[in-house]
Amino acid sequence: MAIEIKAPTFPESVADGTVATWHKQPGDAVKRDELIVDIETDKVVMEVLAEADGVMGDIAKAEGETVLSGELLGTLKDGEAAAAPAAKSADAKAEAAPAPTESAEEPMLSPAARKLAEENGLAPTDIGGTGKGGRVTKEDVLNAIEAKKNAPAAPAAKPAAAPAAAVTTAEGDRVEKRVPMTRLRARIAERLVDAQSSMAMLTTFNEVNMKPIMDLRKKYKDLFEKKHDGVRLGFMSFFVKAATEALKRYPAVNASIDGNDVVYHGYQDIGVAVSSDRGLVVPILRNTEHMGLAQIEGTIAEYGRKARDGKLTMEEMTGGTFTISNGGVFGSLLSSPIVNPPQAAILGMHKIQERPMAENGQVVVLPMMYLALSYDHRLIDGKEAVSFLVAIKDLLEDPARLILDV
Repeated sequence: MAIEIKAPTFPESVADGTVATWHKQPGDAVKRDELIVDIETDKVVMEVLAEADGVMGDIAKAEGETVLSGELLGTLKDGEAAAAPAAKSADAKAEAAPAPTESAEEPMLSPAARKLAEENGLAPTDIGGTGKGGRVTKEDVLNAIEAKKNAPAAPAAKPAAAPAAAVTTAEGDRVEKRVPMTRLRARIAERLVDAQSSMAMLTTFNEVNMKPIMDLRKKYKDLFEKKHDGVRLGFMSFFVKAATEALKRYPAVNASIDGNDVVYHGYQDIGVAVSSDRGLVVPILRNTEHMGLAQIEGTIAEYGRKARDGKLTMEEMTGGTFTISNGGVFGSLLSSPIVNPPQAAILGMHKIQERPMAENGQVVVLPMMYLALSYDHRLIDGKEAVSFLVAIKDLLEDPARLILDV
């Protein structure tokens, strides 16, 4: 009996996907819930797992081909019909090859880890997995790459070999590498161009004194981490809470345009931009008006881990009424973020840098951060945008106001 392997059901916002990687080839033994194939969409990589034990049959869609929601990808031979061929195949392999001293089974890799390993010429069997069930993580691949770089060069077996062996690239050669653009990267580019061409987008700037937040964090970070089971107190939770309060005061910034209608949202779902190997992804913090600092920090940390391993789900990345992007972690001092449609605004955080500032008639050195708010002028007036950014500045410079709701 053959079981059909079908593409996952895509949400309405995703038209199709691309077959990224087949982890099983025809004739390979497959266990129930084992990863068979990765499907890359505009937003996430979706994993297709085996429904039962069996042997991999024919592949209907090769790597790189486009698939629709629920479309046939291949077949899996299930039950007793597959048991005999699988046993014969295993016996043949056992007779053909000497008994290995270690398990020759290829370790499981996350999509991000597999891509990184392939780009650096590493075989899965060369990497030790530290993840659950021996799964190879991205960190394992990075460690293997570093070990490979630091390993001493093997001495040449034949120093006086023929000239044909000298195939190293001559100094001054200009090397080019051409790789297909991922669907996520292509979709990001498409959305950015659409946003700039369809919106009346402007950016307003301000700066915030981070010393009150930094002093508060320094005083309570150890107690906070102990109280909340290892969750670290960062800066992002303060910005999320400040943005949530400012969105309540200025609902137009939390709204979106749908055709000729303006949709005002009675909740705050804030997207936090996270960098991954595949590109920038924006998972959503739902109902931030009901979240505490610890819950915000814990959720962001979990999203970061999922983004690195390519495990973010479609539900975690769909929706959102406002976005915060932190280019400061990469050293950006000032930038103009691009609004993520159909949202109406995005807040850009930047690098904290000490600068001389006038305070009470005295020049003092303070840790300052530039803030940027890009917004759709079709929906938000300049006065609202500036007032919104000033509200965030005031709340951050006096964190007690976040607690007292004043």
